[in-house]
Amino acid sequence: MSRRLFTSESVTEGHPDKIADQISDTILDALLEQDPASRVAVETLITTGLVHVAGEVTTAAYADIPTLVRNKILAIGYDSSKKGFDGASCGVSVSIGAQSPDIAQGVDTAYETRVEGGAPEGQGDELDRQGAGDQGLMFGYACDETPELMPLPIHLAHRLSRRLSEVRKNGTIPYLRPDGKTQVTVEYDGDKAVRLDTVVVSSQHASDIDLDSLLAPDIREFVVEPVLAALVGGGVKLDTGGYRLLVNPTGRFEIGGPMGDAGLTGRKIIIDTYGGMARHGGGAFSGKDPSKVDRSAAYAMRWVAKNVVAAGLAARCEVQVAYAIGKAEPVGLFVETFGTA
Repeated sequence: MSRRLFTSESVTEGHPDKIADQISDTILDALLEQDPASRVAVETLITTGLVHVAGEVTTAAYADIPTLVRNKILAIGYDSSKKGFDGASCGVSVSIGAQSPDIAQGVDTAYETRVEGGAPEGQGDELDRQGAGDQGLMFGYACDETPELMPLPIHLAHRLSRRLSEVRKNGTIPYLRPDGKTQVTVEYDGDKAVRLDTVVVSSQHASDIDLDSLLAPDIREFVVEPVLAALVGGGVKLDTGGYRLLVNPTGRFEIGGPMGDAGLTGRKIIIDTYGGMARHGGGAFSGKDPSKVDRSAAYAMRWVAKNVVAAGLAARCEVQVAYAIGKAEPVGLFVETFGTA
């Protein structure tokens, strides 16, 4: 069978784009907690010393957005100007309006009810009377490479990113800072993952940290090796001997987070899904309530794909669904099992 390399990446909670995602979702969660019927579409821009929140919200709830923003940034770990960003003192601006009434009328009363004479209010399933908040196509995917039914490269990259945050917060590697990225390259023999080829770990760190004598050995000992041991110990069959490890390949990563790069909600859509192993419809998740099918339909299709694989019906499954704005029912549904059924 043909051999190939496949690569996926992940980021830590302190990556500027992921900070933006978390801020958008924190605001969403606060509104949904008070009013589950909230319509929310919140976008966040974060840059040096400033967070700007914009979007459309229709809700009966109240949220102190600046406080939510600051608390989230502090919880991530940006709590000092020495780290390049301080959630306690940064500027927060808010520009939020109401959802467009043109969109709202299609979500409130679906096309099937308005035009096709579907079940009136009080009859049938209430969700059948709610239209999709936008048009679009969404994918769900699952495979049997890991116990979580996720592709191995993105699964491993996520574990490394979570471990980076863990050793920073518990003091194992106290000089790390919140921003970081991981990347994993796995060799496949046909459709089977057989060997770990390359691991890249880039982590923001304090000043005066030597890469070769301190950072690289610590990353190998306290981040990469424990994650690989847990992976193999969890039943994943993969040759992890002789992999190449690259730590901070530029040589230094002191300036990070929003000071190093501006962050935006929705720029890590491949990381948020399957690491490139499956197709993507283009819509982001964060800051969107369930009426936005970019999020809810992608979650639902992941559930479908997982159940197909978990039931042993296929080793790999990808499901596409498509919606028209204002319609309750999908306009398209497609299931692909890649010859593994």
